[in-house]
Amino acid sequence: MGRHSLPDAKATGTGRARSPRRRTVSIATALVLAVAAGTGVAAQSGLLSFADPCADAPVRLDLAASPDIAPALRAIADRARQDRVTTDGHCLDVRVEARENYQVAAALADGSGTPGYQVWVPDSDVWVERAKGLGDGISLTPAGTVATSPVTLATVPTTARTLGWPRKSYTWAELAATATGADGLLLGSADPARSATGLLALSSIAESSRQKGADSDTRTAATAELLTQRVSDTDTRVLETLAQDDSGAEKGNPRRNEAVLLSEQAAFAHNSEGSGSTNLNLFYPTDGAPVLDYPYSLVDETELTTDQSRAAMRFMALLGDEAAYRTLQEHGFRVADTALDPTLVRTAGGLAPQPYDGNDAGPPSSESLQRALGLWTVTVQSARLTTVVDTSGSMAAPVPGRDGQSRMDVTKASLLRALAGFTPEDEIGLWEFATRLDGATDYRELEKTARLGEPVKGGGTHRDRLSDAFTALKPVPDGDTGLYDTMLAAYREAVATYVSGKFNALVILTDGSNKDDDSISRAELIKRLKTVVDPRRPVPLIAIAVGPDADRDEVDTIARATGGAGYEVSDPAEIQAVMLRAVMLSAGLTGPDSTAADRS
Repeated sequence: MGRHSLPDAKATGTGRARSPRRRTVSIATALVLAVAAGTGVAAQSGLLSFADPCADAPVRLDLAASPDIAPALRAIADRARQDRVTTDGHCLDVRVEARENYQVAAALADGSGTPGYQVWVPDSDVWVERAKGLGDGISLTPAGTVATSPVTLATVPTTARTLGWPRKSYTWAELAATATGADGLLLGSADPARSATGLLALSSIAESSRQKGADSDTRTAATAELLTQRVSDTDTRVLETLAQDDSGAEKGNPRRNEAVLLSEQAAFAHNSEGSGSTNLNLFYPTDGAPVLDYPYSLVDETELTTDQSRAAMRFMALLGDEAAYRTLQEHGFRVADTALDPTLVRTAGGLAPQPYDGNDAGPPSSESLQRALGLWTVTVQSARLTTVVDTSGSMAAPVPGRDGQSRMDVTKASLLRALAGFTPEDEIGLWEFATRLDGATDYRELEKTARLGEPVKGGGTHRDRLSDAFTALKPVPDGDTGLYDTMLAAYREAVATYVSGKFNALVILTDGSNKDDDSISRAELIKRLKTVVDPRRPVPLIAIAVGPDADRDEVDTIARATGGAGYEVSDPAEIQAVMLRAVMLSAGLTGPDSTAADRS
């Protein structure tokens, strides 16, 4: 990604279309000279021919373009027709059609149909990589970059002032922390699975957060969870979610966003409309804005005719013309090797000392984009979680600094907060465990794992019943842990009731190691878990060790037998955030260098 120069059309003498005025003068001069030479009659009789390059059928080129840049490309193509720009002696006829990037990428990756266009200009190289798929799709031949536009955070004016715009600047991690804090922003985004803007921003947040410290995965997961609640299908629709006036979203419709992840060009177009909508102000993160880079690619080049191939390269050269540059800039795009127009930035909503003219962030690696997309997929995918909570006597111990609240009190409050973040389509269940809860059995199912929106007898939903069950949890006096038997029984049940199409996991919270002489040993537990694991029905065990008596290394060793992991929290209030991080890690989204130390 980034900026790449197009061929210098003026240097070759073929890229710059002459103006209509110059062409008219040339034709008139030729006719005058012809008459002066006494050849007018011959010309009228057809004995002398002045070939019109557009008399024959022009060379037709179909171009699919990202909806944001399609109007600019269409204007350039229209001007080329008006100026009678030629390719190999034939007039150039480029037809531009706006198409959603993710739809084109999916169709090219599938490779089963005929595209119907010879050139593709998406908004980002992200889509070119997506279109390559597994290598079985329709081939793409890169030929340069048309324009660029940095990805920013756009806010309504009242929110911008609250955040200190334009003097106060933020990194991506700081913006994420502001959005997910106690008084967080009503922040919207286009779906990162369908929007390069959303995906690049989420990847930038993840990378910036990694630079800040060990809780980076938690922060990124929390941001993704926030965005899932206010996501739009496309970049165009995300603008429709913004607050409509300068009163601020809190005083207006709470479903309206105060801020959105947006490209500079989209903000430029919004602010240029003059429709009465509130103009946006832009924050450019200090650790670099990733850019939309609008790559120009030939589609299935081996199937192009010679005329089509040359026409495609002719139009690409034309996009390096000064007139084309002006058109792109008038539509809010930055162009390579050209000084940034401060009017463009001001119209878009940028203002010094925001670092709008700093270096763009380097293009994210394919691995980082895949991690961000994987995180998003897991976050938005419906979950099926069976939660197993320790109710042994030690859960009655007070938590330091919590005004006498017990481990159980704080654990319940954290679980209830986590429950509020799940959708009606998510499936959650609840078990409790302590020694001899039911005769010799150390565990008990309190609520089946079911869809939160499912109606229940007596009125209400499964969410209501589960909330009541969380609230009713209490320590069993003198009860020990009974951990190993519980883990095995709960894991067997989770695999047996696996639901495809959802993220299935078993979440166990315990404040101590196993203290039950009648239980199986840890070695035996691991051995039996391995026999239950089914790669076709993956259920990672997420084990969270709570409090100073818990042994994280022990639960991590056990959980790894299922493809899961163990975690440690000193304060039960951290459970909600750790659960988000655990889901991401269990899905293998933090890369191959994750270690047990990362899970502390």
